[in-house]
Amino acid sequence: MAVSVVSDNTKFWDGLKKVHAKLPKGTEWKLAVASKDGTRAVNVLTHDSIAGVRDFFETHTGAHASTEYFEADAANAVGLAR
Repeated sequence: MAVSVVSDNTKFWDGLKKVHAKLPKGTEWKLAVASKDGTRAVNVLTHDSIAGVRDFFETHTGAHASTEYFEADAANAVGLAR
């Protein structure tokens, strides 16, 4: 999971939209959602490492948000494939 506090809503989402088709091999984007005011974002991706997701996000959105990265607890998630 990538949970972001967004400083530039337009540049953040434009950056993600541009690279959506260029995800690293083996990565799936499960969910991308923003708060109504655009200051918060939650993205759920599957990848073999948090470092890989962090590298991808920071390269494309790092200048436009402060993001924390977490491994999801799929066993206790609702609606997330196990």
